[in-house]
Amino acid sequence: MARGRKRKAGRRHPCGKLVQPGKAETMREVTATVLDARQRHYGVTARQAKDERLGSAIGRLAFAGKISAEQLAAAELYGDLMARNRAVMGLPPIHPHSATGLLLDEGIFGRSITEYDADYVEKIRKRAAAAILMLRTSDHDAIAATSRRPSMLVHAVVCYEVDAAGWGDADLRNLAHGLEALVTLFGINRDSSLPVSSA
Repeated sequence: MARGRKRKAGRRHPCGKLVQPGKAETMREVTATVLDARQRHYGVTARQAKDERLGSAIGRLAFAGKISAEQLAAAELYGDLMARNRAVMGLPPIHPHSATGLLLDEGIFGRSITEYDADYVEKIRKRAAAAILMLRTSDHDAIAATSRRPSMLVHAVVCYEVDAAGWGDADLRNLAHGLEALVTLFGINRDSSLPVSSA
């Protein structure tokens, strides 16, 4: 005679645990939730809500036509470069994707420390220093001297996801000025919005 109670009928996970009905959202449901939130929050149509640029602060500026496609490409390259620079320096990401990611980065859950090649570290540090220097140079030749510095504005929007929708014209001009400096640094082609070189 078998011991214990009868096994309940139903779908099971590979480990044998019952799949709870209605607990797991499908990808379609998650996407629908995101699109609904974008429509409410940004006041866009259902078709416009599918635009991937609405997923970031700098992308929303491009969507609104306040920066060019080349400036958006430069901002994305700068954001990626700054994230890599933080990683090779041993710093946690600015925006961890989850609470568990934050705990891992802080060493609470047994962080796996990646050892980077010395040449890679040097390359990333030089590229990041060049980008920072280019932005600081743009601070000195900015047109609107009464507003905030281009380097600060670019870093705030790209790295910290500060929403710039309510910024004044002088700040937006300085932001565009800083992004133009990055377009020049990264060698972004005006025709195709793709980097010419890996700078």
